[in-house]
This record gives sequence, structure tokens and C-alpha cells, in this order.
Amino acid sequence: MSENMIPKVYDPKLFEKKWYEFWETSGFFHAEVEKDKKPFSIVIPPPNVTGQLHMGHAMDNTLQDILIRWRRMQGYNTLWMPGCDHAGIATQAKVEESLREEGLSRYDLGREKFLERVWAWKEKYGSRIMSQLRSLGSSLDWDRERFTMDEGCSRAVREVFVSLYEEGLIYQGMRITNWCPRCNTALSDLEVEHETEQGHLWHLVYPVEGSDEKVEIATTRPETMFGDTGVAVHPDDERYKHLIGKTLILPVVGRRIPLFADEYVDPKFGTGAVKVTPAHDPNDFEMGNRHDLEQVKVIENDGTMGEGAGKYAGLDRYECRKQLVKELEETGVLVKTENHEHAVGHCSRCHTTVEPLVSKQWFVKMESLAKPAIEAVNDGRIKFVPERFAKIYTGWLENIRDWCISFPRGHLGLPEVRQQEYPSG
Repeated sequence: MSENMIPKVYDPKLFEKKWYEFWETSGFFHAEVEKDKKPFSIVIPPPNVTGQLHMGHAMDNTLQDILIRWRRMQGYNTLWMPGCDHAGIATQAKVEESLREEGLSRYDLGREKFLERVWAWKEKYGSRIMSQLRSLGSSLDWDRERFTMDEGCSRAVREVFVSLYEEGLIYQGMRITNWCPRCNTALSDLEVEHETEQGHLWHLVYPVEGSDEKVEIATTRPETMFGDTGVAVHPDDERYKHLIGKTLILPVVGRRIPLFADEYVDPKFGTGAVKVTPAHDPNDFEMGNRHDLEQVKVIENDGTMGEGAGKYAGLDRYECRKQLVKELEETGVLVKTENHEHAVGHCSRCHTTVEPLVSKQWFVKMESLAKPAIEAVNDGRIKFVPERFAKIYTGWLENIRDWCISFPRGHLGLPEVRQQEYPSG
């Protein structure tokens, strides 16, 4: 070979695709059961079909590939299983975004046509992701490629769901969840992005029943007052000790609500007296449970006001706020408005302001699952590198809450949850 035939710069396109195809067709990455070999397997954390792989995926999959190839060379019976995740609402949001560029919405298409677009998206980006993994040289067993909505996967999910329910680890309960009015679904804490916004603190006065005295409260969300079922103060706050146990009259609504003491209240914030709306705030929900308060839901899943809002029913929550503040000002209930900077949660997918709502959801009990996971680290069976991460891990599990596993019914073609298929809670 003459010197002129040797390229000055290595061009991976000339070699890598050719040799990867040879590896794949030769079955070098395929695994079968071999009883005389010790097994070693990794199920790929399935990338979402919401787009394409990024540098984080490249690093993560390279690390997995190193482990698999190392064990393969050591003589283990290795399996690295490929696949991708339907990503539910995240994929729906991407498809809707592409539709908006065409001036369309999912309602313009209708359910069946929209689902066709979603599956077309999956085929396009799912194929691109698999191609990217091949380009990385990932030694995956492509004969076992799976998609999380494959029938076998869906059947396995149903089987595990029912099994966990029968073991008492899954239950239905009323809880406050992060709710996106646009995506119409509950969100995990990780799916909520908090941003600092300039808002207001509205100071309202609630009259004490049978007295000329009034209690001043401060709120950033006056539209939720229709769901107030109590007012809380700190038990050591001298300003309100004589009122603990008294009854207040909820302005506009006229409902009788108790004034009670709870150590959660910060006497230094606002007026030291807080309206308690158990159906629309996670902290109020906990206080409501401690003091047996009624849960009155006044904001619907789509972000409009419910029947409990009286004449404001049907209005968007922010339009209701605007009109209600005007009424409160005219009737003397609003005594002061302050500028107030605070963190507001937004849906990570569509950026809509999240609404904390009480709703019936499916949960997994985490305490009995977390305990053995903590013990495995404490007794040395599992070691963290660097070791300092063990403290973060145990701290998370020691304070973990029950896991909400609900999903919207019929979402992206999933079958409706029927009573005969799933036991009622």
C-alpha cells in the first residue's frame, strides 16, 4: 500500500459501521442460557422516544458497555438488553408541539388520528435512538429489543400491579398531588420546575363569630379561599391565644370555620394566621388531617373554578382571582396588598403553572420497601463510591413518601382501567 492511500485523519464512517454490522450479524452480542457460566446482565435504562440521545446518554451507555464487555471477556454469560420507553405524557407533549407548528391541536385530529401521529413519532425517534446506540458501538443483544408498550411488557405491568395490590403494597387514597391542568395529569416532584415570580400577598380579614373582632390573614392565592375550612395560628403566638377554639365566618362564602393552633404555622410570616385549604395545598392537607378538617375542592382538573366557587364557577382560576380581588376590595375584606416574590411550580413539559389538587390516586407503600434497602447499605452489602453518597441515599429513603403511580386512563392508547381488571381501593 502506497503512502498516498493512507488517510491523514481517521474517518470512523469508513470502518465502524462495517464492523458493527459484522459483529451484529455474527451474533457476538447475543446471549443464550449457559448453565456452566455465571450470568451477568444489564437492562438498559430505556431512553424516552421524545427525541434523540444526548451526551449524557452517550456517557451512561459507554459505562454500561465497558461493564458488559469486561464481564464478557471474563467468561460470564452476559446480556445487555436494549429498548426504549414510550414516556407517556412527555411524548404526547412533543407530538402536540409539532402539531402546533402546523396550526393544529389533538382535538382537530381526533383520538384515532392523534394516536397514529404518536405511533409515527415513536417509529421515527425510536429508530433514530437505536441507530445512535449502534453508532456508539454498544454491544447490545438486539434480538431482545423491547418497547415499554409491547404486549409482553404491558402484561407484566398488570401482573405486578395486581400482585402488589394483593400483598397490600398498593392502595388508593386521597392525596394532594402536583396537577397540570393542561396535560391533565398528576406530576411527580421531579416533573415540577420551580421559578421565582413576582406576586402579591393579599391581606384579608375574617370576622370572629359573635364578636366585632376580625382575624387578618395573608395569602398568595385568594381564589382558593372558597375551599378554606379553617384558620391556623401557632400555639405560642400571644396575639391569637384568646381566639383558639373560636369560630370564624368565611367571607363571600359565609361558611363557619374553626380557628385552631398548629406548630407548623410560622408566626413571623405574614400576619401569623394562615387560611387552611386542605384540598389545594400539601401543608394544609397535612394540617387538615391532624385537625379533622373537611376537604373542599374548588378548582377543577382543567384549572377552572368548581361549583364551590359560587358565582365564579366556570371561570379560569386567574380570571376568578382578578374578579374576586375586586369584590374583596369593594366589600372591605381586602385590607392591604403587598408585593411578594415567591417560587411557583410549573409543569416541566408544557410550562403551565401547576395546581396542587386533592384527588384519588394509586400509591405504593414505601416504608416496608425502603427498610431492607437501607439495611443493605448499613450492613455493608451495598457500598457507595464515593462513600458520602450513602448518607444522601439513606436520608432519602428514611424520609420517603408513598409513591404515586397513577396514570391518565386511556392515555396514548393504553386500555381503560376497568373494575373487573383492577380491584377497587
